[in-house]
Amino acid sequence: MASSAVSPDTLNALHNKATQLRIESVRATTEAGSGHPSSCCSAADIVAALFFSVMRYDSKNPKAHNSDRFVLSKGHAAPLLYAAWAEAGLFPKSELLKLRTLTSDLEGHPTPRLSFVDMATGSLGQGLPVGIGIALNARYIDKLDHRTYVLMGDGESVEGSVWEAVEVARYHGLDNLCAIVDVNRLGQSDPTMLQHDMEAYRSRWAGFGWQALVVDGHDLSALLAAFDTAAGTKGKPTVLLAKTFKGKGISFMENHPGWHGKPVAKGEEAQKAIDELTKQLKPSSTAISVKRPSTPAQGPSSISPLPPSPYKVGDTVATREAFGNALEALGAVNPLVVGLDADVKNSTYTDKFGKKFPNRFFENFIAEQNMLGAAAGLAACGKIPFVATFAAFYTRAYDFIRMAAISGSNIKLVGTHVGVSIGEDGPSQMGLEDIAMMAAQPGVTVLYPSDATSTYRLVEMAATHKGMVYIRAGRPKSPVLYGPDETFHIGGSKVIRQSASDVLTIVAAGVTLFEALKAYDTLKAAGVSVRIVDLYSIVPIDRATLLDSARATQGHILTVEDHYAHGGLGDAVLSAVGPEGIKVHKLAVRTIPHSGKPDELVDHFGIGARSIVEAAKQITK
Repeated sequence: MASSAVSPDTLNALHNKATQLRIESVRATTEAGSGHPSSCCSAADIVAALFFSVMRYDSKNPKAHNSDRFVLSKGHAAPLLYAAWAEAGLFPKSELLKLRTLTSDLEGHPTPRLSFVDMATGSLGQGLPVGIGIALNARYIDKLDHRTYVLMGDGESVEGSVWEAVEVARYHGLDNLCAIVDVNRLGQSDPTMLQHDMEAYRSRWAGFGWQALVVDGHDLSALLAAFDTAAGTKGKPTVLLAKTFKGKGISFMENHPGWHGKPVAKGEEAQKAIDELTKQLKPSSTAISVKRPSTPAQGPSSISPLPPSPYKVGDTVATREAFGNALEALGAVNPLVVGLDADVKNSTYTDKFGKKFPNRFFENFIAEQNMLGAAAGLAACGKIPFVATFAAFYTRAYDFIRMAAISGSNIKLVGTHVGVSIGEDGPSQMGLEDIAMMAAQPGVTVLYPSDATSTYRLVEMAATHKGMVYIRAGRPKSPVLYGPDETFHIGGSKVIRQSASDVLTIVAAGVTLFEALKAYDTLKAAGVSVRIVDLYSIVPIDRATLLDSARATQGHILTVEDHYAHGGLGDAVLSAVGPEGIKVHKLAVRTIPHSGKPDELVDHFGIGARSIVEAAKQITK
């Protein structure tokens, strides 16, 4: 490792910074009566080295252009992170004593309500994927020289998402990314699997193609030398495997089990810990100052509207293909738009964007968790990431979606191959729970366009909307219903068939809208007049139109959807109008489906035109 020319007096000053971080972490968690001081103490030297010697940042503006970025993946060590920023001068240290209270944003685990947090952490195994997104942005999009540091715990190294990230970071050659694993040996309930077998850690990371440096995590000189080596390494990311002790510096806590998530008790125990740490302070005349980043010019970010929809009524286009075309068009008018794939780009049609804008398109291979985490990192850098995969595969990455929602992340998700209408591939590939998943998360907009024109326009709406959006796109080709001048908006719907004599409102979206239109013709021939609503926005929902339609049709709505019954379009409609006394009847997929032809599956599982006609006649008789 490269030598670090740091004077003994400077090392003493850094040691004092680390000691002060431990003291503040103890004080904050003791005052809160909860928290993880032992986990803070093990990583205090690492954080002190980074914040007060290695990283370049603006202590008053954490997200200043070209600042080095720090991601605390082991989010339970939040008091340490807060103490570091207070020590750097971002806010008064007195704020630390409000830890975990309702009136403070210094929560038990970090969230982006804080200016120095890019992504909520605390669900372990997510920090490194987020760091990859930040590093990808710096290297390939903004062409910045800042570095990204991700502090992880040894316990979270068991998470599969970590190893997805390790593979993807190596593939992209992210030498601007440095992970640090705080190997403090003790997990929450037991020692970790590898404990302090540092060679086992080293061989694993090195085997994945990373530069793996084993270092004493309490030796500041060794840490600084390792960070120097990482900064000088080209072509591959670096991991510092730091051997540490949980509760370092507090004799009754250090390297003892049973202290995870346990604060030091107020009174004599807390005073004993603080006195012991205070005695470890060393004489030093060096004044530590934060390194400031360079300030390169920011690139252009002018955004133009999409050109008119290229589709005409009567064309036959799958909504997944219309999404791919819209994303390609969006890339040309909005330089902030980026795309991410997990080896299905030729099915989601994101390959169109990837071929045209290769520096803004990132392949993750079959690693959906990392894809979502990297998208969150890109969003934290001001980009507008579009993530596309089969809707069913989002279940694997749902915890990342949950944490992105907590973060208010500006990610756009597109799920294709939804419902039984995908046909022969069978139930493992059929997204039948995706609306329920996405709608369950607060702040997530859920859109379900039925034709190419609405898809094209709603992709544009998603890009301009601030916040997380999910777009449901189908596999089968479907007719274009709307002309190029038709407008759509988040929270809207379209009444596409209506008359003064309507006796029932049928609400559908996607493939079932076309089944409803077939049913409309059959019912009309039988003398039954029904109203058809295209509910392209499920969250937020067009409650006013639904209520108006229901009240005009004898207070009855029939919903039909290519989705499981629980939590889908029907439940969204019921929640919107049920309190007003409207009766909602739901057609949905109610059993685990089977392989077959799309049309026969739609009919067999009770969401086709035949079932709609039967239900409508039963309701209106």
